[in-house]
Amino acid sequence: MKLGVFTVLFSQKPLEEALDYIKASGLDAVEIGVGGYPGKAHCDPQQLLGDQGKIKAFKQAVESRGLMISALSAHGNPLHPQKDIAKSFHDDLIQAIDLAQQLEVPVVNTFSGCPGDHEGAKYPNWPVAPWPNDYQEILKWQWEEKIIPYWKETAAYAKERNVKLALELHGGFSVHTPATMMRLREAVGETVGANLDPSHLWWQGIDPVQAIRYLGREGAIHHFHAKDTSLEQSNVDKYGVTDMQSYTNMFDRAWQFRTVGYGHDIKTWADIISALRLVGYDYVVSIEHEDGLMSVEEGFTKAVANLNQVLIRESLGDMWWV
Repeated sequence: MKLGVFTVLFSQKPLEEALDYIKASGLDAVEIGVGGYPGKAHCDPQQLLGDQGKIKAFKQAVESRGLMISALSAHGNPLHPQKDIAKSFHDDLIQAIDLAQQLEVPVVNTFSGCPGDHEGAKYPNWPVAPWPNDYQEILKWQWEEKIIPYWKETAAYAKERNVKLALELHGGFSVHTPATMMRLREAVGETVGANLDPSHLWWQGIDPVQAIRYLGREGAIHHFHAKDTSLEQSNVDKYGVTDMQSYTNMFDRAWQFRTVGYGHDIKTWADIISALRLVGYDYVVSIEHEDGLMSVEEGFTKAVANLNQVLIRESLGDMWWV
């Protein structure tokens, strides 16, 4: 495995300065935001697409430092019921796929998106209860009329360009659990898989190790985010895990994102890395830092130090003792 970072963490730095800092920190890979929510601070596809000179220079900036690009990321909601918003996210995703092909990057990370509840809706609707039955009707309509048709077409577009789509299992979007991931994958094909981020699983009550075993057995993990989550049980008891308070209200929230090792112990992270190895994932573990208690630099360096204790880097050899 290789250790990387989602470079939006260093959006305040110019690209080459960020790359120097990342390399000096001992990392192997970078995941670069190219649109949608992550923005385009380090890479605007419109400035690179079709220009082989700029494509070559961008690759050289990364590779000359001994780094690789693990993925391009354009997280958004291409299923948003407001067509202009959906089109903006969709266009960013398509450009990300095109750029990944030209840069020879194998993965584009994004979200599944979430539609509204009917054709005239203005806002997404995320059903989370089977009753009253209205929610079941909404969910059925969303999957049959919006989610599967959109991703069937988009997955075909990506497959033609030899790019895999890694959907982050994030609350608020239609694909947010291992089961919904596999529902979509079975409908649209193996081009679609997970960008598996344990932080979004823990607050839903999902064990990341079991999620890795379930998805990994099907070859459905295309990328991996390293981010932690802590839960405050006294606040969970008041607000539940679907706590809608702002992330800035850290004292009262039921859960919050933490840097690696500050939500769950190193043994838990060792189990996660071992599970990835067990299912054959030998790609990049990409640090994502959204810890409200730590600066960019401190949260990042602590994640690097903690992951270096448990990351399995070497290729698996023969079991010489067998």
